[in-house]
Amino acid sequence: MLSGRVPGAAQKVISRCSQRNPEADLTRPASSKIIDMNSHDGHSARPRPVRESQSQMAEVVLPNDANPLGNLLGGRLMHMIDIAGAMAAHRHSHSHVVTASMDHIDFLMPVHIGDLLILKSSVNRVFHTSMEVGVKCWVENYIAGTTRHVASAYLTFVAVDQHGRHHGVPQVLPESEEEKQRYEDAGRRRELRKQELERRKADRMIR
Repeated sequence: MLSGRVPGAAQKVISRCSQRNPEADLTRPASSKIIDMNSHDGHSARPRPVRESQSQMAEVVLPNDANPLGNLLGGRLMHMIDIAGAMAAHRHSHSHVVTASMDHIDFLMPVHIGDLLILKSSVNRVFHTSMEVGVKCWVENYIAGTTRHVASAYLTFVAVDQHGRHHGVPQVLPESEEEKQRYEDAGRRRELRKQELERRKADRMIR
């Protein structure tokens, strides 16, 4: 488990995670260059189990992370979720990744100054160059030995090379029943994203 502030290795990952168009990988023009995983870096294309890239990080909530009520700022939590998600995407793809979208997040209960926040991430499904990553956030009471689920989010990351060009990612292999359910759910969410994209395109044409 990673403790304290984000370690240097994770910082390097996030330094590559600049915001991209949320529609990336869904509307890539035919001329866009896609690099095959096998040809550009020699990585094996074998499916990789979810467990190989599952990641976890921990943060103690400090006063500069909180609002005047002493609760963790939502934007600060989203920043930490982005970091945790990128760690799993990076470890699965063995590549630089960029954040394409955070299309769903639930804040279930407040997180307070002094709380120990645990973020757990895993790759739910791979779609050629993009990956859906699920992140769950827990608050651990290290005195009572209890945990509370405080937030969940789904993010999409795209694998890129050092020049920012998209490239293929090995498929993810779900093993447990929970992982298989997440895999199926990720496919349904992707279809909903495509439908929403088409709706927005139609709206722009009308205007």
